[in-house]
Amino acid sequence: MPSLSVLLPMMPTRHEQILSFAALVQWTSAVRLWQGQALSLDPHHSFVFAAGAGFRVPMGTGVTLMPLRHPHDAAVHARSVAVASGHPFVAGIGPGGIDFQRNIAGAAYGSQLKAVREYVTAMRGLLDGEEVDLDGEHFTAHDVLPPLPTPPVEIGLGVLRPAMARLAGEIADVAITWLTPASYIRDVIVPAMEEGAKQAGRPLPRLVAMVPMFVAQPDRDPTRIVLQSNAGHLMLPHYVDMLTRSGIEIDPQQPVETVKRLISGGAFLTGDPEEIGRQMGEFHAAGVEEVVINLTGVAGSYGPQAALSEIETILGQAAL
Repeated sequence: MPSLSVLLPMMPTRHEQILSFAALVQWTSAVRLWQGQALSLDPHHSFVFAAGAGFRVPMGTGVTLMPLRHPHDAAVHARSVAVASGHPFVAGIGPGGIDFQRNIAGAAYGSQLKAVREYVTAMRGLLDGEEVDLDGEHFTAHDVLPPLPTPPVEIGLGVLRPAMARLAGEIADVAITWLTPASYIRDVIVPAMEEGAKQAGRPLPRLVAMVPMFVAQPDRDPTRIVLQSNAGHLMLPHYVDMLTRSGIEIDPQQPVETVKRLISGGAFLTGDPEEIGRQMGEFHAAGVEEVVINLTGVAGSYGPQAALSEIETILGQAAL
């Protein structure tokens, strides 16, 4: 069984909403608290708030979107969380969708891979205390951060397809997947990462999978929960392409059939707690070191307290 972590299953509108999930990580076998990109409150600020409230646990972003923040600012935010929490921080980043890039930056990146490479180069150099001198096609950075004793910051890349997986193998500390079946990770993501790592002559990055799931109950509607969790992702071309590559056909005109395919294809886990535990074990067999329990569908359908209780159930089953 891989290490298990927890994704904050909603976008908080008050910092206090993170505290019960941070406490869960502090008091259970969960190894890290994660947040995705939030639109109301900055996730780094919520993390620091939790640490200031006494919940100093390992944390990570999976992922924040590059168009919203210059790599200098990303490095400062990541380092700030590491200092506040007293633990290594995983700064997961991703370029976001093409339309999002246009809406925020005025134009899409000419090359997604080159933009990510430039971003990581600048961010890594700043975090390592180097004087960065970068005039890239997408990012410019001529700066150095003042020295500050801090736990390490790992840079993670959101990875869905082979090209980004190869880049992660070459330059990242962590590769982070979302909605990716274990079989696709085993057959596509891991070999591409191995290729990139071998080319760069470096160890394979740690692999983290954000895995959406819910405990099946007679009164629960799978379509409602799955779409509450990932309806937006299923409209994005890079997610549709990844799922198609994994053998899962996405048809917006047939949501019920699409949800059935996501579940049967292993992109979205469900069953009783024992069955979910078995399915999470498949991710470990595929090369995943850390599975992140993603109950955004449960929180969106039944509230954060229901998600909190369900996370405890899943963690408890995994400990047996």
